[in-house]
Amino acid sequence: MTRGDKGQAGAAVNILILGGGGREHALAWAIKQNPKTDRLIVAPGNAGIAMLAEVADLDVLDSTAVVAFCAENAVDFVIVGPEAPLAAGVADATRAAGILTFGPSAQAARLEASKAFTKEICDACKAPTAAYARFTSAAPARAYIHAQGAPIVVKADGLAAGKGVIVALTEAEALAAIDDMFGGEFGAAGAEVVIEEFMAGEEASFFILTDGVTALPFGTAQDHKRVGDGDTGPNTGGMGAYSPAPVLSQAIQDQAMAEIVLPTIAEMARRGRPYQGVLYAGLMIQDGKARLVEYNARFGDPEAQVLMMRLGAQALDVLLACAEGRLDQAQVNWADDHALTVVMAAKGYPAAYAKGSEIKGLDRLPEDSRHMAFHAGTLEKDGRILANGGRVLNITARGDTLAEARNRAYAMMDLLDWPEGFCRSDIGWRAL
Repeated sequence: MTRGDKGQAGAAVNILILGGGGREHALAWAIKQNPKTDRLIVAPGNAGIAMLAEVADLDVLDSTAVVAFCAENAVDFVIVGPEAPLAAGVADATRAAGILTFGPSAQAARLEASKAFTKEICDACKAPTAAYARFTSAAPARAYIHAQGAPIVVKADGLAAGKGVIVALTEAEALAAIDDMFGGEFGAAGAEVVIEEFMAGEEASFFILTDGVTALPFGTAQDHKRVGDGDTGPNTGGMGAYSPAPVLSQAIQDQAMAEIVLPTIAEMARRGRPYQGVLYAGLMIQDGKARLVEYNARFGDPEAQVLMMRLGAQALDVLLACAEGRLDQAQVNWADDHALTVVMAAKGYPAAYAKGSEIKGLDRLPEDSRHMAFHAGTLEKDGRILANGGRVLNITARGDTLAEARNRAYAMMDLLDWPEGFCRSDIGWRAL
């Protein structure tokens, strides 16, 4: 048997998940439930992941090291979690070594790694998106803002860990964003800037699996980007999410597939960079129509937490089908349920925050198919769980209704003893 037909044959699979955040904990939790899973390794993992899988100290951006690790550990299937290793070409290296891989090539992952590239693709395949202009220096960018006025959206072209997008409500804010980006605040990511028209409406996340030919809708979610209750304060990597997203009706999903997703996949294939993996389309919905805000080349974080909570063991079967190029034979069986996750972050996030505070009470939390605390930025030291990041925990629950899922998640939150952390108290408010 070759490594490439493991999933089809139903044989046990040794799996390596790259990443160490809440998304990877959720993926590991769901995949672990599938009887096909033999050995499950997550690199670098975190304190929560270490409770259910092996963790490995591996540089996930080092393709050579990842391929060598796979050979040493008889890894059959690699799942690339975060965007950075995708942009670094890790999926290309593992595929070239004959290892079954879930995640796009570096060329395909440019849909996330370059905002300007995404706009170019949208232009080529006529996908509806915001009008835009791109700049490599500050003076013409500032002139464009003066000409357009506000509100307006300023984006660092490259990867900026979810923080390189400024929705500027005033010209002054937009000009400050230009100065920050060209001044080096986001490093190389801000060397080119894309300025877009402000799109009004309601934003939601649409996930699609594609093997480069077939595209399979893979669930909807809604994220809460701003740090404070009522969607106030600065943008973050995400303070909570729920699934499904009621705003993404079947009609809007069908329109998004027909006008945005399928034309994008066809255009990528036409350019000789077929897209394989999960394509995460951030959509702005207004007047019953969706326009593309941006693409991500991996599962969202914290959206993955609510998707995996609802999917459980079948997640592995669909990911294997995608990686093996037999997505046309796969299906996703969604229950008529809801999941909601609340992010606990270190005080100060998304600005400066302290690491190393102890999180108590985790042992009091229920862990079952309806309740789970996914770890994002944690480490274990001398038997204690310490905060080790900005976003630290994802308190996640499932229910027959969204209100039930929300009540369960916040009831779990009440059992925690971590005064150095905070969360939003209104996750799910739009749908509720």
